[in-house]
Amino acid sequence: MNSRLVYLDHNATTPLHPLVKNSLIQELDSHFGNPSSIHWAGRKAKNLIRNARQNLSELFSVSPLELIFTSGASESNNTVIQTLFLNLKNRTEYICSAIEHPSVLKTMQHIESLGALVHRIPVSREGQLDLEFYQNVLSEKTALVSVMLANNETGNLFPIKRMAEMAHEKGALFHTDAVQGLGKIDVNLKDLGVDYASFSAHKFYALKGSGLLYCKKSSPQFPFLFGGAQERSRRGGTENVLGIMTFGLMAKMKKEITEESLRLEKLRDHMQQQILKLIPNTRVTGSSKNRLPNTLSLVIDGIDGETLLMNLDIKGFAVSTGAACSSGNPEPSPVLLAMGLSRAEAQGSLRVSLGWQNTEDEINDFIKELVLSVQRLRLIDTEFQKDFEL
Repeated sequence: MNSRLVYLDHNATTPLHPLVKNSLIQELDSHFGNPSSIHWAGRKAKNLIRNARQNLSELFSVSPLELIFTSGASESNNTVIQTLFLNLKNRTEYICSAIEHPSVLKTMQHIESLGALVHRIPVSREGQLDLEFYQNVLSEKTALVSVMLANNETGNLFPIKRMAEMAHEKGALFHTDAVQGLGKIDVNLKDLGVDYASFSAHKFYALKGSGLLYCKKSSPQFPFLFGGAQERSRRGGTENVLGIMTFGLMAKMKKEITEESLRLEKLRDHMQQQILKLIPNTRVTGSSKNRLPNTLSLVIDGIDGETLLMNLDIKGFAVSTGAACSSGNPEPSPVLLAMGLSRAEAQGSLRVSLGWQNTEDEINDFIKELVLSVQRLRLIDTEFQKDFEL
């Protein structure tokens, strides 16, 4: 294996930021108290949560009281969809896109089995939402629309502000899974005009196990997890103090988000240009314009994505593929299939998602190894086909 390990899968999760690491070491022993306790240990822990909430509210341009700490975006997504289904009896229809995260799609399937009518917005081969379909299914019967801010595989950004306005015109509520936008683009929730938004700290160089649910003050709010009076009785359970603290620390880096977004976009574009130039029969998946600055999704003809991933892994490069392999049965990405790609195309997919610590030297090394790996695998496939014909 390559002596230098290069991580290029930041849409899956991110490493801890150095500031976060240093703060954790300092706080581990001194902030162990239960935030619900009124003694000094509890107050110290409570203060960390209060500071984090304030930092995050400033990052998203909302009120601190509109933020609820959760275990992550999956819990936040479930909270919105399931509690509204259980409590809004006068509206029985729901809308989501066909390429949402499983925590949205499977929750929609669940409420569908309980009687809800769920409309799924189709997407084009470029990953763009069919807004005409969306407009046609929106009605006074719609309770909630849930559409992600950015797709985790292609990086496509969606017109959330306009879609929220359209939903509100029909009296419907709007939720966005904003996980992939966090730390990559400016996420101004007040400007987006959504009623709910979900986030996960581990997508933003903070600890896993902490998340956030934004609930607009004027929008209905119902608890999903019952227990104590934490989060103003909106989410029971003792808070993940250190996870929340790390999330709050990263929220102070608004300037760094802008700077890194510009840098990574240039690095991504350089990588894309070189790969398309050096590897024939390769194309970008999704839109090449309106997308996250760090994400490059490719289809490489004649290559099995899982095999390519393993070859790159041996050389020390961590990337992702749209094909999820389960128990030896590779299944193409549902996102890519929903976009109209064939099974063969979807199985030849590769996703590279850059992060704040990646350098130009690392990307150039990756390009060289990717070219060599593709050439080697294509040669093996050609030789195999010749032997088979014989």
